[in-house]
Amino acid sequence: MDHWSLGLLLLVGIWMVRGHFQRKRVAILAGHLQHYEIEKLMESLINGYLRAAGEHDPERQMQLWRRLEPVEAALCSQFDRFAREFAQVGESDARVSPWGVPGLDLLLPGQGFDVRRLFELHAQELRVASTHADTDTAAQRKAQAYTMTAEMLLMQHTCHWYCRSRAVASARMEIRHQTPWRQVVEHVGPVTRRAYLELVGLA
Repeated sequence: MDHWSLGLLLLVGIWMVRGHFQRKRVAILAGHLQHYEIEKLMESLINGYLRAAGEHDPERQMQLWRRLEPVEAALCSQFDRFAREFAQVGESDARVSPWGVPGLDLLLPGQGFDVRRLFELHAQELRVASTHADTDTAAQRKAQAYTMTAEMLLMQHTCHWYCRSRAVASARMEIRHQTPWRQVVEHVGPVTRRAYLELVGLA
């Protein structure tokens, strides 16, 4: 067998193994998320933030901000429960391999990161971002909503990265939200940004 044929077979083999691991990851994550309405709550918050920020009447605007507080609380509560539940997933199923190739950690032990720790970080920092201390003015509320949005988008990016790859997750973010991954990382809270980059090995 010549080198070209061998190389082609190797590429096909990697593609098949990668597809198997990705389908398994999608099933694992979907199995945990099916008990929650995290995606729906995120959509409600993002749309609500845009509506409140665009309201010109100050009194009406504050009413809109206050109406979103129970939705924020529900999202934080649900994602916190999800993170605790997902923490029971085994090490091999929680390990995110480098270069978007699930299972590569079997060949390169210690590479990649543990997504369970990232989900714990997201749960913690969503609670912090949703705190309304010192958010009495319209400008403060907008800033808080902007940070909360960035935290939600980064959490969603982690879910897609876990199932596919960082490149796919970033492309989905740009297509759906017209926001680059790097911009989201820059606008989350400083604790999130520092811990996140360290956990994924990009610090």
